[in-house]
Amino acid sequence: MDIAYLDEGEGDPILLIHGFASNKQVNWVYPGWVDTLVKNGRRVIAIDNRGHGQSSKFYDPAAYGAPIMAEDARRLLDHLAIEAVWVMGYSMGARISAFLALNHPQRIKGAIFGGLGYGMVTGVGDPEPIAGALEAERLQDIGDRTGRAFRAFADQTGSDRLALAACMRSSRQKISEDDVARIDVPVLVAVGTKDDIAGSPQKLADLMPNAQVLDIPGRDHMVAVGDKVFKAGVLAFLGEAAA
Repeated sequence: MDIAYLDEGEGDPILLIHGFASNKQVNWVYPGWVDTLVKNGRRVIAIDNRGHGQSSKFYDPAAYGAPIMAEDARRLLDHLAIEAVWVMGYSMGARISAFLALNHPQRIKGAIFGGLGYGMVTGVGDPEPIAGALEAERLQDIGDRTGRAFRAFADQTGSDRLALAACMRSSRQKISEDDVARIDVPVLVAVGTKDDIAGSPQKLADLMPNAQVLDIPGRDHMVAVGDKVFKAGVLAFLGEAAA
């Protein structure tokens, strides 16, 4: 199996894990995250999750799941001989980051959960309308608004839609409140104030002993990722947590 990644800059390493139907370029390079973090004196590693970008594609939902994708990230750290990192995930990437922190706590210095609040615990809706939209012959045949948005995004990014449909059917494992409470490293929960997918960021942060919230004003789930308030808040968090 091939996992694609980028590795740029020098300094304290941070691992970036993108959201569903995205990839390392769309989620992190184009919105300026890699450049921002490298200029901040960090080594930036960004992964293409399986089924996405330039990484291997699978068409069985059993090949996916956030815990499985978290192990891909852990193997990448092993491959790069990196003992411990900061991790930042967006949406599905935040869920993967949480499983990485839970299953390999010694490897994580701290975490940024972007685009996912209490939905980490409750789940974020039925995956089937999105999976069905990805499998549909034509965009205009899709009635579900969220499914249509994800299908348009997948088309725009040139993604393998059938691999994404398989991923969608298994990537949304819920994490119990008790397990979230075990994440004791510094955590920033960053969610757009108009995000109707993520769930409450404060309710998620309240479960963890060392978590804080960053509201990204006026941004929804799809556009919050590149916001300057998000970037500034992450740099401030990383600086404070390191100090």
